[in-house]
Amino acid sequence: MTTVLVDSNVLLDVIADDPHWFEWSSSALSAAISGGRTAINPIIFAEVSMRYSDIAEIDKLLWERVLVREPLPYEAAFLAGKIYLQYRKRGGKRMAPLPDFFIGAHAAVAGYTLLTRNPKDYRRDFPKLELIAP
Repeated sequence: MTTVLVDSNVLLDVIADDPHWFEWSSSALSAAISGGRTAINPIIFAEVSMRYSDIAEIDKLLWERVLVREPLPYEAAFLAGKIYLQYRKRGGKRMAPLPDFFIGAHAAVAGYTLLTRNPKDYRRDFPKLELIAP
């Protein structure tokens, strides 16, 4: 069974009824849910939860039977660190690894497909990663 890791931008588009991205994100998310197993990790959970004051609210939105909550594998953290070093060598200014490094690395080491509407950086940093993207 294929597992699709769902990026926070897709979830936020659906939750916030984004005028530009809602249609694409909701359709892609529905297809991923219907097609197999969907998952999130603590980084994705954190990015989505920033707009809520109560964890119970976010728990209702990110229903565990639909979006399985997985820990971030240590192998993914290692890979994220390596991708961060490449980013810095390209002139990146951020002083800590970006959340997308952890999300992409998790999908890459687990052999998952990543559902995102921001494919550019993932394609550069994780060229073998299978994406569902516009």
